[in-house]
Amino acid sequence: MLEPFIRQLLFSIMIVLLCSGFVSQASAGETPEQGMALTLEEALKLALVQNKDIQKAKEFRNLVEGKYVEERAAALPQLTGRAGISRDRDESQAAFNRFFPVERETRNAGVGLNQVIYTFGQVEAAIRAAEIGLKTADDQLKISHQAVIKDVSSVFYDVLLAKELYRVAQENLEQKKRNHEESKKKFKLGVGTEFDVLVSQVAMENARPEVIRTANLIQQSRLRLAFQLGLSDERVDGRGSLEAPIGTYPMYEESIRTALSRRPELKEFRHRIGIAEEVVKINNAFDKPRLDFKAGYGWQDMILENTQADGPTWTLGLFLTYPFFDGLRARGKVAQSKSELTTLKIEEAKFIDSVILLVRDAVNRVKEAGEIVKGLTGTVTQAETLLALAEKGFQFGVKTRLEVEDAQLNQVQAKSDLARAKRDYLVALVNLDWNMGILQEPR
Repeated sequence: MLEPFIRQLLFSIMIVLLCSGFVSQASAGETPEQGMALTLEEALKLALVQNKDIQKAKEFRNLVEGKYVEERAAALPQLTGRAGISRDRDESQAAFNRFFPVERETRNAGVGLNQVIYTFGQVEAAIRAAEIGLKTADDQLKISHQAVIKDVSSVFYDVLLAKELYRVAQENLEQKKRNHEESKKKFKLGVGTEFDVLVSQVAMENARPEVIRTANLIQQSRLRLAFQLGLSDERVDGRGSLEAPIGTYPMYEESIRTALSRRPELKEFRHRIGIAEEVVKINNAFDKPRLDFKAGYGWQDMILENTQADGPTWTLGLFLTYPFFDGLRARGKVAQSKSELTTLKIEEAKFIDSVILLVRDAVNRVKEAGEIVKGLTGTVTQAETLLALAEKGFQFGVKTRLEVEDAQLNQVQAKSDLARAKRDYLVALVNLDWNMGILQEPR
């Protein structure tokens, strides 16, 4: 008679020992460290200043501005100052000493002017290309802003999701603790068994790993948020809610039209094509005539043995250069630049096709996530009601422990799925706005 009781007792001791080590590990993850709590708007404002991609895009604009100044300089007059002193002696002139001095010293100083007159449109095309390049730099900055807003928003919602899953895991653990206490009460009153007590304890300890996992998920998502904000050395946290009203779903045609008119990448393609067209003109002028105006003014002092003279000097003239044969180098440059222009147009057409596909997919994801949120909202309420009824029924002995655990599992699953669905819906909205190029920067 005692052997079954002894086996059950030994089994109980083993379960308790195995679980005791696990409890000490679980406590480490139940209180994740918090950092600077930010709303989504505050996080976006900070990211647009601190994010490394934004800073890189700003520096690219500085580079393009410098390129514009460089190209514009070709159309402006070039002024050059000069000064020098030289002395030479030629003994071979001794026989002609009467006519040619053997030794001579020259001192001079002055300024020179060089102004391009006509280059077959080469200078003008270079200036126009540089001006378009400034617009391309603005496009790059806009693209970086949109990408940062999308990434920061997604990671921010990941933080809120992790915190919600952590809260659900904690609630589940507390419910398991209540069930365990209720099992112990019934065992003391003689209406429950030791087996029920052990099973409830194991169920309680099995709920702890999810608390640890979700606590670690919070830390990981916070680190990713700090990285996106450019604050890798600081602790940050998200402050807000996953709640979002499910409005009217967007239409395919309207979304595609918006994307084709607002995507900064498409504007950048058009500007890059404009630059490529100007490059064709620049290369096409390399084997054409060029006309320059040159002038100079200065002072020169010359000493020829025992004779010295000084006075002003000046030069003025128009100079025409015509590289009528350059080994077909210019023709090769033109062919290359035309090929690059055609390639850009092909890439633009391909990008338009990809935008249409991405917008359709983004609209579908918004609809899918929205419908899941609608479906799960009522399910959570029903699951909470069923759990409350099951726990009360278990206290009064009209419900079994299995029914309570089944109700708990359904509630945890419903809450977790609803939280993920809300996060997916918010991220889907952000992704759709990004694909349409209408993500709004915080004011």
